[in-house]
Amino acid sequence: MSDPNLLSLSSGLRPLSRLQHPRDVIRQFTPNWFTVVMGTGVVALALDRLPATHGVLAAVSFGLWLAAAAIFAACCLLYAARWIFYFEGASRIFGHSTVSMFFGAIPMALATLLNGLMIFGPTHLGLAPASIVLPLWWLDVALALICAVAIPYMMFTRQEHRIDQMTAVWLLPVVAAEVVAVTGGLLAPALPDPGQQLAVIVTSFVLWGISVPLALSILAILVLRMALHNLPPREMAASSWLSLGPLGTGALGLLVLGQTGGDILAGHGFLAAPDTLRLIGLIGALILWGYGAWWLLLSLAVTVRYVRAGVPFNLGWWGYIFPLGVYCLATLRLGETTGAAGFAWLGALLVVLLGLVWVVVSVLTLRGAYRGELFVAPCLAEEPAR
Repeated sequence: MSDPNLLSLSSGLRPLSRLQHPRDVIRQFTPNWFTVVMGTGVVALALDRLPATHGVLAAVSFGLWLAAAAIFAACCLLYAARWIFYFEGASRIFGHSTVSMFFGAIPMALATLLNGLMIFGPTHLGLAPASIVLPLWWLDVALALICAVAIPYMMFTRQEHRIDQMTAVWLLPVVAAEVVAVTGGLLAPALPDPGQQLAVIVTSFVLWGISVPLALSILAILVLRMALHNLPPREMAASSWLSLGPLGTGALGLLVLGQTGGDILAGHGFLAAPDTLRLIGLIGALILWGYGAWWLLLSLAVTVRYVRAGVPFNLGWWGYIFPLGVYCLATLRLGETTGAAGFAWLGALLVVLLGLVWVVVSVLTLRGAYRGELFVAPCLAEEPAR
């Protein structure tokens, strides 16, 4: 007779053993997977910003960006296949109060890759990437705006929300616009046409304005929600770190747009723009960075509490990485802008922490994807198995 324990062990070693059928990889695929691209891409960008990045570290940074690009392509194919072959099930996402928020991960993942293309393209690929990035950036602008408007509209009209069930996941469709704004700040000075430069930089300022004030209002409500109803359930443990995202990205956006936008506007007659925008950008970035420091310390304390209680692994753990990554980038940029060694050292320490967290989450994700247990679409939870 066969030992049932051995049979169970052998089935657990087979690929996708936790799925009823391999096609469930497509049927259960959700936009949450694009957070893997965001997290891997931001680690690549953070490693590249370290002052001592060269040799092996530079190769690792470029390799991570290539990996993020490959994962993005795979995610696009799988999610497109879901809409083609399982349209009815895929469309259920619009009514789901949590999974629908992850539509915002798609433009953020693309923006992260475009940032990397601007950085790695000339040195590693022999490309002048501005002409490639520009049309993709305008596509990303459209995606970010759709998420920023359509997802809240669905929240107001098709979904049911309660303040006691609120988490920082509400930020995801909103923050996409400011992530794309940072990409615009990097892209604009690389464009040869002054008219294109002006269009990109003005659009980037508008995107920042669409995102950051709304994100700050959501954070205010989130503080009230936690004071009245305590922490979210442990399945949403990583969501506490999402609050760091709009603050780190907002600070980074002010620094980038303040530096590049001033020179572009000066070329169109606003002669005082360079000094004015750099100063406003620096002061605003310091304020947002300070608010982010409060959320960072709070998130660390909350995470310790969750870990003691036991936290089940899920794709939400990628929520630890991208927010911390953009906060690392903002910290390192503040160090470069101000010349303060404290920011440089703190930024480097945060990058080390970021790398360690990425390794842990990546290993657990690979294991969960191999078994198939991470391919779960909550919006299909009530659908009978086929």
